[in-house]
Amino acid sequence: MREETAAELETDRQRPMEEREKDRGIMGPEQGDPGKGREQPASMSTPNSVMAKEEKGMEEREMKKEMELEMELKAEVKVELCPTVPGLQMSFIRGTDLFGYVGIEAVLDQMRRKTIKAGLEFNIMVVGQSGLGKSTLVNTLFKSKVSRKSCTPNYEEKISKTVKLHSVSHVIEEKGVKMKLTVIDTPGFGDQINNDNCWEPIVKHVNEQYEKYLREELHINRKRRIPDSRVHCCIYFLPATGHRLRPIDVEFMKRLGKIVSIVPVIAKADTLTIEERQEFKEQIRQDLAANGIRVYPQKEYDEDPEERILNDRIRESIPFAVVGTDKEHQVNGNKVLGRKTKWGIIEVENVAHCEFANLRDLLIRSHLQDLKDVTHDIHYETYRVRRLNESNMNYSELGLSTWPLENKCESDSHL
Repeated sequence: MREETAAELETDRQRPMEEREKDRGIMGPEQGDPGKGREQPASMSTPNSVMAKEEKGMEEREMKKEMELEMELKAEVKVELCPTVPGLQMSFIRGTDLFGYVGIEAVLDQMRRKTIKAGLEFNIMVVGQSGLGKSTLVNTLFKSKVSRKSCTPNYEEKISKTVKLHSVSHVIEEKGVKMKLTVIDTPGFGDQINNDNCWEPIVKHVNEQYEKYLREELHINRKRRIPDSRVHCCIYFLPATGHRLRPIDVEFMKRLGKIVSIVPVIAKADTLTIEERQEFKEQIRQDLAANGIRVYPQKEYDEDPEERILNDRIRESIPFAVVGTDKEHQVNGNKVLGRKTKWGIIEVENVAHCEFANLRDLLIRSHLQDLKDVTHDIHYETYRVRRLNESNMNYSELGLSTWPLENKCESDSHL
């Protein structure tokens, strides 16, 4: 008897306190003083009181079942998350299981303050033949005169004989957040009769920025924050011809898609009807798939289902049909950015008129940090591994033990 009693007490002690209290509350009056039930007034034994008692009992039984189910679920979660590595214990503790407020979520405020203090860096390259509105679109994206054409005094439009790259940097501040924006322009691309290898200066520039960053990383006493001049995004402008991709478009995006994130856009899309635009977009998507051209965002970089759903919507819209302008007009009493024609005003930020808003959201509001992450974790890492492997092979063949890249001048870089 003593053993049975001890076992019952031990079982009762292991049960949750709430269940024990409920059991005592339900069973106590019946077991503690059986006379109390007989001494109750007659009014308590009416049908209404009996129904009330039954409902109360059912509620308590349901609550008891819910608590047991919750305890089982918690136990299951903890069992699932326990690792199989010997000697390592881990469990998942939800916020409801904590004794009080810890303050872990305050880390987000710390990260925000640190980011605001340090500022952001974003480098964007625009590529396309002359007259497609590259400078206007960049100005429209950032609502300021940031293009080389806009900020160069006495600028004269000349067709360059060769592809040259020009960079212009600005510090843009909005609501206390500072961003150093660098716009890289490529005048002369696609403007010649013979455009063979016109993409080589652009490929060389992208690789030179990776090399520059790699050298800074390999310094013994490197900077706490390495200046980032790597190209985070390349906007490629397609002329609104209504036909398929040209050979120069295919060759350029094939080569650049391996080393930088490319976002193709249809320039001056207001020259196409809605039906022509949709047909042109479908043809371009078919050409991209047929030639194995990788444009941002790539499917293989989607990290979770929620991100995949968002990126699938973006991939369905690529290439973005855009219109750029820096002029404002009155529409229904409101000032809007738009192009005025004889038939009306084409509102740049109206998704019913063009897809500029979708492009802006992708580049700035939803995927700016992801573009930087893909550049660092994918494109730069691929370049870094290749360069270090090349350097190790070269030095091992010569029998030298000197650290690669450190004593090599920039002109010796294998680009």
